Amino acid sequence: MSQIIAVIGGDARYLELIRQLQTLPDAIIMLVGYDKLEQGFIGLKQVDFNELELDKLDAIVLPITGTDSEGYVETIFSDQTIQLTKEWFDRIKESTIVFTGISNDYLNAISANAAISLIPLLDRDDVAIYNSIPTAEGAIMMAIENTDYTIHSSRVIVTGFGRVGNTVANKFSALGAKVAVSARNIKDLARINEMGLTAFPLEKLSDFTRECDLLINTIPAHVVDQKAIQQLPTSAVIIDLASKPGGTDFEYARKRGIKAILARSLPSIVAPKTAGKILGDVVKQILMEERSTS
Repeated sequence: MSQIIAVIGGDARYLELIRQLQTLPDAIIMLVGYDKLEQGFIGLKQVDFNELELDKLDAIVLPITGTDSEGYVETIFSDQTIQLTKEWFDRIKESTIVFTGISNDYLNAISANAAISLIPLLDRDDVAIYNSIPTAEGAIMMAIENTDYTIHSSRVIVTGFGRVGNTVANKFSALGAKVAVSARNIKDLARINEMGLTAFPLEKLSDFTRECDLLINTIPAHVVDQKAIQQLPTSAVIIDLASKPGGTDFEYARKRGIKAILARSLPSIVAPKTAGKILGDVVKQILMEERSTS
């Protein structure tokens, strides 16, 4: 039996995601919000949002950004206005799986109300770990573009040792940087030391920023504060990889004349094909598992 999948909106990453979905056996893929795409997809059906037969869909793939607080969907490749309302969700059959990059209160509420399975892909460990690779490479690119010294021998501080922080610290160290990593967890501090890097508690950040060329934040909380920035050399650069609004006091950094960059969605900028393949592989795996158990 065929699986009917609707891809609604999306950015450059989704072009590769769609190609990955095409490899699913017996999949029927419908594209919504791709009517302005110059090079279309052979064998796929482009439909208007209002033409979707919701009761026949087995899966719906929403953009990485999901929806806004009113249910509107980002459509890079279309001028269509697409809004996912409560009434729209109520028309979806309960067995349908809805994928999104990130979720919010609106999406959580309307999917729960309709008893629909909602999967925020970026919350998954596998996606986050794979995505950390293009994120780290993007941070390297930004460091090269915004400094006048080599990464090799530069003094780099990474705040946070989660899925992104771990990879960032590893990649910069591999390029010869002198990397120090702050973390809250004793186990993480031990692992940082085991990797041959300098480890210190997050609350001691301001004690280390005096000798720092590049500060890379991965924590989505206000951790790079005035106290930490005050000790930074004015030649230092801050790259904030945390989700919006980041974890840096950007206004205070500006007042001190320190370049601070909020670098969001780096995978879609530096490696959209790789990022799309990561997402596509995970969606395929979930759909194949679902099919084998149904």
